[in-house]
Amino acid sequence: MRVWAVANQKGGVGKTTTSIALAGLLAEAGKRVVVVDLDPHGSMTSYFGHNPDTLEHSSFDLFLHKGTVPEGLPGQLLLPTSDQNISLLPSSTALAVLERQSPGQSGLGLVIAKSLAQLWQDFDYAIIDSPPLLGVLMVNALAASQQLVIPVQTEYLAVKGLERMVGTLAMVNRSRKQALPYHIVPTLFDRRTQASMGTLRVLRDAYPENIWQGYIPIDTRLRDASRAGLTPSQFDGKSRGVIAYRALLKHLLTQNAVAQVA
Repeated sequence: MRVWAVANQKGGVGKTTTSIALAGLLAEAGKRVVVVDLDPHGSMTSYFGHNPDTLEHSSFDLFLHKGTVPEGLPGQLLLPTSDQNISLLPSSTALAVLERQSPGQSGLGLVIAKSLAQLWQDFDYAIIDSPPLLGVLMVNALAASQQLVIPVQTEYLAVKGLERMVGTLAMVNRSRKQALPYHIVPTLFDRRTQASMGTLRVLRDAYPENIWQGYIPIDTRLRDASRAGLTPSQFDGKSRGVIAYRALLKHLLTQNAVAQVA
């Protein structure tokens, strides 16, 4: 199983949309995918029609068991989505308390890595939607993943958020055996505005080795897909947004193959 994290320390940049779009395209290709919602706000969980406030079981259970998944629990934890090849490990608002409890507990940083290891044979890919702040949940996402996708909205304030995210990644890499490769994905791009055009140039100049040379455009069909509870490719496989995400997935798979050979 390949594990990808989608993270940024700034909210509203398209993390959940990117996670679900990539999962949908992988599922379309016949891959078995588990999407992991680690954001206490539960946007991904709500996207697929589940209420993070009322779920009996969620990713919070994994932290209660310190990453040891009891027999039978995977069947209770994993929820269906609009695509039969995608399973959801949902969020819960209870995840928010972990940030307050974690300073006094050890071993919480590898809970998701340990949990996913027990699902290794069941899925081809895991995609983790991380919360937009540095804490035990984001650390878990980064520690568990083999590839990081950083969506960055093409507006000037988002560049500052990216700087913080890259700094966080450098800190996490010091405790990893191998540096986590990352890919910056410009999102919500509008070529009609100077802000989008200028920010895209800044990103390409500042991060030439890590930025994907394409971009995800503003596309109302992506919002319509979320309202319908369908992956973007299920809703409209020919929309501008989905075409862009197909190109992004091809890039990520190519980079992944290169890394494996290396």
